[in-house]
Amino acid sequence: MTSLFSFSSPIDIDIRLDDEHDRKTVEIKTDSSSKETCPVYFDGETLAGTVVIHPRNAKKLLHDGIKIEFIGSIELFYDRGNHYEFLSLVQELAGPGEIRDSESLPFAFNNVEKLYESYSGINVKLRYYLRVTIGRRMSDVVRERDLWVHSFRLPAESNNAIKMEVGIEDCLHIEFEYNKSKYHLKDVIVGKIYFLLVRIKIKHMELSIIRRETTGSAPNQYNESETITKFEIMDGAPVRGEIIPIRLFLGGFELTPTFRDVNKKFSTRYYLNLVLIDEENRRYFKQQEITFFRIPEN
Repeated sequence: MTSLFSFSSPIDIDIRLDDEHDRKTVEIKTDSSSKETCPVYFDGETLAGTVVIHPRNAKKLLHDGIKIEFIGSIELFYDRGNHYEFLSLVQELAGPGEIRDSESLPFAFNNVEKLYESYSGINVKLRYYLRVTIGRRMSDVVRERDLWVHSFRLPAESNNAIKMEVGIEDCLHIEFEYNKSKYHLKDVIVGKIYFLLVRIKIKHMELSIIRRETTGSAPNQYNESETITKFEIMDGAPVRGEIIPIRLFLGGFELTPTFRDVNKKFSTRYYLNLVLIDEENRRYFKQQEITFFRIPEN
């Protein structure tokens, strides 16, 4: 865990969470190429722990007060420097005074509402973190520690199968069917593709999951798409009446729930993309939005 202050700082600050060793953890990428391990918390859970302060070189440290904040913020990468805080709680840990020896200062943010799930995308990061500030006349000493939030928000009960037709007049006519439109993150997508008319020479067919991230609002709106997985479901020319089965296990991919208009700052949507490629390398595709959601793990 790296400090955000320089090595010339006169003091070490360690933020310890009471139950962090009993919690699930996730690895997140920091701004550099390194990764940081964060404990996972949920909406409504208490955040409690201890701030341990240790002065260096056995020198006493005069300060103007010590506080801890719990912050939820959204950072848009095209708008660097502007962090939109949707959650900001603060507790005073100590009034002005001096620190001579190591001190342990307990804190607790009880039953905190965490409206959104943590997210680290291409153009946006939704972040929860603790920040300790020791006020000093010359310059404050600040230490931050990230944590990760998961949320279980089930979609509406209706979960209809997806049935669609796609074709090129007098050349190609196919139907595809997926067993449902909403999937949890460890689910299995089951489907079928029916070839009703085939008059072009299809070389192969592939299915991919695409994540589309939308940030900002017009005129400063940015769309970024990335392919989460792509796999071939047919090699060779199909014939009329042929049925191609689809079975895609989601558990092995790095997926997030679908996010729609989070704090009016960003959305993350997922699509199933069916692509047919003919012998002249022309591509025919049909895209269908699906919804992902998180359920508690056993």
